[in-house]
Amino acid sequence: MYINFWYPVCTSDELATESPLQVQLLALRFVAFRDSDGRAFVLSDTCVHRGGSLGKGTVSGNCIACPYHGWQYSGDGHCRYIPSAGDGKIPARAKVDSYPVEERYGIVFAFLGDLPEAERPPLYEIEEYDSEGWRANEIAILNVNCYYERSMENGLDPVHNEFVHPAQGFPPIHKETFRSWEESWGTRFEAYFGDPKLENTTFAKDRNVTGELRAGSWFHGPNVLITSIFVNAESNMVQYFFEAPVDENRTKIYFVNMRNFALEPATDEKMMQVNLRIASEDIAILESLYPVRTPDSLSSELMTSSDEIIVKYRDWLRSWEKKGWRIDRKSLGRDEGDVAYAIPCPARRTTGNWVLQSVPLMPADSSACR
Repeated sequence: MYINFWYPVCTSDELATESPLQVQLLALRFVAFRDSDGRAFVLSDTCVHRGGSLGKGTVSGNCIACPYHGWQYSGDGHCRYIPSAGDGKIPARAKVDSYPVEERYGIVFAFLGDLPEAERPPLYEIEEYDSEGWRANEIAILNVNCYYERSMENGLDPVHNEFVHPAQGFPPIHKETFRSWEESWGTRFEAYFGDPKLENTTFAKDRNVTGELRAGSWFHGPNVLITSIFVNAESNMVQYFFEAPVDENRTKIYFVNMRNFALEPATDEKMMQVNLRIASEDIAILESLYPVRTPDSLSSELMTSSDEIIVKYRDWLRSWEKKGWRIDRKSLGRDEGDVAYAIPCPARRTTGNWVLQSVPLMPADSSACR
């Protein structure tokens, strides 16, 4: 799990103005709330006074109030009111980490890290969203009992389709057409799969028998997966998976499906049922993988040439570890229940005197090249 990337926190609809929402991400607790103007904020969940959970508190005007002793924190993480202190000065250390937030596609995203704005990886843009000739399905939430890297690698795997999704008519990949290329924050591949037998498949009426089925997948950062499927020469479907690692065993996936065909609203339900059925086939495999988490060494698995994109993904993960962005999950696990950790927020770059300890990270490597 890695800091310094954008993570989905909740859907916009989940975040009401009346009450806060407690969320677990990267094995840590956060709280999301809206102020009186409807702006969304994401803070570390632990009150620095005596460990109260802000997510169990209440929203008071532009602040969130701890349920234990009423300390009130504004969206920037600073405590603005301590009831027991009366008119006394609020200590400088009375603050929690506050994270940059963007609300797009009906999802509340938080940048969980301390990079200044100019250095942050961008939140991935869905270019088709709100574009003429494209339609988005309602967001689907997938709760999966697997490590998020396993889920990401499954979506990047061009070979598994013919074994895991035979009902969708996917044939073997034409290996000679496989090509991949690097992008700013990940790697992309595309290949031809030939034209499957479609008599009994969902898109039988929508795809021309062209002799070619083109599809590709790519990743942006450690937790965003995109898949593009050319149903036929005019029809394209692009699927966006924003993955939220809950902890080292669970993943919450926010799935946005875009299509430029069958645009009638009445088709939405059919399309979603198809996608969820395909997802359930993947989930059945993912939840039975062992080891649960991806091995740290490639030698612990027998990779072949068909795993090229998986190896690329792991190379990128290692590059981010060398930057010092990988959470030391073993140290974090050892201290669970004893230490209140927080993902360092950007304010820690310019101010000190913090109560909550920064989450333990794997050591950086100064020779990192990416």
